[in-house]
Amino acid sequence: MPAAGKASWARLKVGVMAVVGMAILALVIFLITGSHPLFQSYSTLYTYMNDATGLTQGAPVTLNGLTIGAVKDVQLSTLSDPQKAIKITLQVEDQFLSAIPVDSLTELSAANLLGAKFVNINKGTARQTVQDNTTLATLNTRGFEDVVKQGYSVLSSLQLTVNKVNDIVDQIQSGKGSIGKLLVDETLYNRLLDIVTEVQKIATALNSTQGTLGKLVYDPALYNQVQGSLGRVDSLLAGLQQGEGTAGKLLKDPELYNQVRDSVQQMHQLLTDLNAGKGTAGKLLKSDELANQISATVSRLDTMLDKINAGQGTIGQLLVNQQLYDNLNGATRQLNLLMQDFRANPKKFLRIKLAIF
Repeated sequence: MPAAGKASWARLKVGVMAVVGMAILALVIFLITGSHPLFQSYSTLYTYMNDATGLTQGAPVTLNGLTIGAVKDVQLSTLSDPQKAIKITLQVEDQFLSAIPVDSLTELSAANLLGAKFVNINKGTARQTVQDNTTLATLNTRGFEDVVKQGYSVLSSLQLTVNKVNDIVDQIQSGKGSIGKLLVDETLYNRLLDIVTEVQKIATALNSTQGTLGKLVYDPALYNQVQGSLGRVDSLLAGLQQGEGTAGKLLKDPELYNQVRDSVQQMHQLLTDLNAGKGTAGKLLKSDELANQISATVSRLDTMLDKINAGQGTIGQLLVNQQLYDNLNGATRQLNLLMQDFRANPKKFLRIKLAIF
């Protein structure tokens, strides 16, 4: 073979080998980075949602949590229904079509609040299963969004709480407030230490027989006194039970009971007689005649007092007549002078008396 032919054949073999190598490299790269097996067949399903925030092309498609495909496309739909504003195209492996009932529902899910979103198919209960190019209904995604918003609210509240706790810890560490002073103020610590020392002294005094508290704890004299007092109380109670003394007789002697019963019966009889109008007191309670007499007497007494106040009669003149009062006062004064003269010179009056006789 001429040299030119050999060179062309060599270049042809190199070119073929390069093409085959590039094809093999492309196949390996596709197998490593591709999301689908090379010889796996897929069917297309559709679903509509009102919001697809966070959902990207190539996101997993799961059936009750089991991955069965991937999201092929996410785009705006041409429908006027706001609940179907987003059209999502799903690529599902053909082997799983028979496991997806036609009443299955799709929803936008995430592994956690901050995780990437994916489409999950909730398996329905119908006997008929989906086919290629079937459109699946969707669940309302507002519930998930509300959960996410609530999660953000909880995180914000938690962050505020953490900030407040940090502020409190900073204040405590800086010695502010009562708790901070408890932790960093040596003065309070020394006071507590002094209190503990005093308590230890008191405990030491209690453990010894010195002092009032120590004697109360260890001295048997107090116990003996208490025991003696209890013995005397027992003796007193025994005497009462036996009817000794005045208190014992009050408890045991039936004579006192009989006297009290007789007194009560007499009181009852007295009250019965009073209610029956017997005796002076009974008549005072029941007799209309006596009441009229008392009323008439009171009326006469009232009339007499009116006359006395008006100056009628001797007593009335004594009360209101100043001249009669002055005459009586003068006579009393003269009688008093006469009595004084009689005490001073009784012979004069006796002599006169004898001359008369």
